[in-house]
Amino acid sequence: MSSLPFHKMHAQGNDFVILDGRNSPLPDLTQTLIIDIAERRLGIGCDQVLVLLPDDGCASDGNCAAAMRIFNSDGSEAGNCGNGLRCVGALLLEESGADSVNIRVGERMVRIQASADGIGVHMGEALVGDTTDVHVDVNIGNAHRVFFAATEDFPADKNIEIVSGQIADEVYIDIIERGAGRTPSCGSGACATAVAVWHQDKHQRPQHIHMPGGTVLVSGSASDVLLEGPVSFVCSGEYRLAAND
Repeated sequence: MSSLPFHKMHAQGNDFVILDGRNSPLPDLTQTLIIDIAERRLGIGCDQVLVLLPDDGCASDGNCAAAMRIFNSDGSEAGNCGNGLRCVGALLLEESGADSVNIRVGERMVRIQASADGIGVHMGEALVGDTTDVHVDVNIGNAHRVFFAATEDFPADKNIEIVSGQIADEVYIDIIERGAGRTPSCGSGACATAVAVWHQDKHQRPQHIHMPGGTVLVSGSASDVLLEGPVSFVCSGEYRLAAND
């Protein structure tokens, strides 16, 4: 294999390189190769590399399109990615012509569908963990710490959301993703923020989460979080592999 076909997409500036291994073999996705692809000056450039793979568990579900693995720009693997699921979902909905598709990511099977706000993904259950006056920990397949006041050290093992403003059901955040650094948007982070707000304010009203790259809508409940927002296709191409890849 001398070249690697890819798609590039983004959701509110959170950008992804998508590799499709459902029907064609992929090269060994080493940490070095992931870093090279994600590097913005010397590679394609992205926050995460998303890898589609066949999934044996889909055999009993005609709408289950693929399994997905998520690699951060530093080569580490992530447990979930709401924006990435919406981007991949948009591709698979267009490919299949179906009203919805299911994708397995880690232990979760998530459903993706078109919505009035773009592409929506049912992210599944979010679990609230450690809570203080300053932060709320939320796990939604990956670990987040939502800060309502950035007066503590940031933990290295969690994604970080910092609430910079809140007016009724409009919440403004900044994001630092584990393994990718500061990003303009994070889908699972937006979900974690909404769940943290619901936990603090004792309600489960829909929340518009405003991020540097754009706005998404989070609704539903902590037991079934729905993330909705537009996605954008950037380009398709072939990444030329080095001789040792």
